[in-house]
Amino acid sequence: MRLYSYFRSSASFRVRIALALKKLDFEYAAVQLVKNEQLQPAFRAIAASQLVPALVVDDPADGEATLTQSLAIIEYLDETHPEPPLLPADALGRARVRALALDIACEIHPLDNLRVLRYLQRELKVSDDGKDRWYRHWVETGLEVVERGLAGDPATGRFCHGDRPGLADCVLVPQIFNAQRMHCRLDHVPTVMRVFDACMAEPEFAQAQPSACPDAA
Repeated sequence: MRLYSYFRSSASFRVRIALALKKLDFEYAAVQLVKNEQLQPAFRAIAASQLVPALVVDDPADGEATLTQSLAIIEYLDETHPEPPLLPADALGRARVRALALDIACEIHPLDNLRVLRYLQRELKVSDDGKDRWYRHWVETGLEVVERGLAGDPATGRFCHGDRPGLADCVLVPQIFNAQRMHCRLDHVPTVMRVFDACMAEPEFAQAQPSACPDAA
């Protein structure tokens, strides 16, 4: 497998965590988003969306294929390499985990990714301070929703769902990394941070973090 990734991309970080949890080897192919490498014809030929991550796999049934969208990639990995599972065995559990993941991937991340922040600054002429306030507002209020989804729910364990890391944890951790980098307030989400700390105590999460990536240097 070959993963097209950028070290600070939270969507790429999600997939790196899943690959580490599955103990799957892969080739790392860096795409420098700050240099607009994702917009070049060479990468567009790999991923029509011109977004990372993109995972090239050699599927037993279909041959070489390129997968995009981090959650779709993670579910593919879970279906093709079922141990350890990243989704619960029961339908209600799977729905809960997917909902937690989507609370971040659909409700927070699209509002604070690089291309949105660039548009705010370059096209709408928002100041650096205004851009940062935008970022913090959506991250802090979005994580408050995740906190309510975790706190007090008996399905929440050491991790987002039970005592084994899964899909929701793969999505949560990168968002907290970004929140910390942008100095977001996090004291209002104690359950979120407890789960984050539990994840970062696991070697798979540590080895997938941005500072461990080849393009972080």
